[in-house]
Amino acid sequence: MGFDVQPVLGVRHWSDRVFSLRVARPPSLRFENGQFVMMGLAVGGKPLVRAYSIANPNYDEHLEFLSIKVPGGPLTSVLKDVRPGDPVLVGRKPTGTLLLTDLRPGRRLYLFATGTGLAPFMGTVADPYTYERFASVVLLHGVRRTSELAYRDVLEQDLRAHPYVGEMARRQLHYVPCVSREDFHTTGRITRFVEGDALSTLGLPPLDPATDRAMLCGSQAMLAQMCALLDQRGFQGFARGGLADYVIERAFTQS
Repeated sequence: MGFDVQPVLGVRHWSDRVFSLRVARPPSLRFENGQFVMMGLAVGGKPLVRAYSIANPNYDEHLEFLSIKVPGGPLTSVLKDVRPGDPVLVGRKPTGTLLLTDLRPGRRLYLFATGTGLAPFMGTVADPYTYERFASVVLLHGVRRTSELAYRDVLEQDLRAHPYVGEMARRQLHYVPCVSREDFHTTGRITRFVEGDALSTLGLPPLDPATDRAMLCGSQAMLAQMCALLDQRGFQGFARGGLADYVIERAFTQS
């Protein structure tokens, strides 16, 4: 696999555990919203890279990546200290399973994310095609503490003023941040909002495979619980005629 060397354009530290990088986009790189690439640094003359979802829409001229900080991690312990102008490696082959084209038609799209699993959905909610396909888009992002709600300002403010999708986002996007270890207006893990009729507290009906579709990205525990909940309600995670009711991508193990 080949890599392009690109400069860092900006760094944002959301908390002591989470940060994001904005990187120049290789002119030849084409990707679909929801995909990921290998990204990292050259260490000792060799590439040290991990899989990172692209956290911006495919019409942007830059790339954005969301990462955790792993104490002592061979990559993130160095990556967290990069500054604008520093070089990073960007893989040339995007891939991934969180593609809208893999979902059957529906009325409402649910995006379930924990931690840095939010990243691939940032491109999805900034994509006009998403709002053309679904009348309503519900993004639930689960974290431990409010400081870890990366892109909260983007989702609550900037996206709704976006020149491409602002009007659609204001009308169709429902963003639900969930915090499990601090008092918050939506306290608890995101799974609690889909158990029983708990979605009604958000003004939403129970999940229905006849009308709803879902994409999931996050921790192994969340994925296992959410897949079980969806399966119990009759959702099909496997392809039917090439399409599915829900698709998953496991949040990548960063180190």
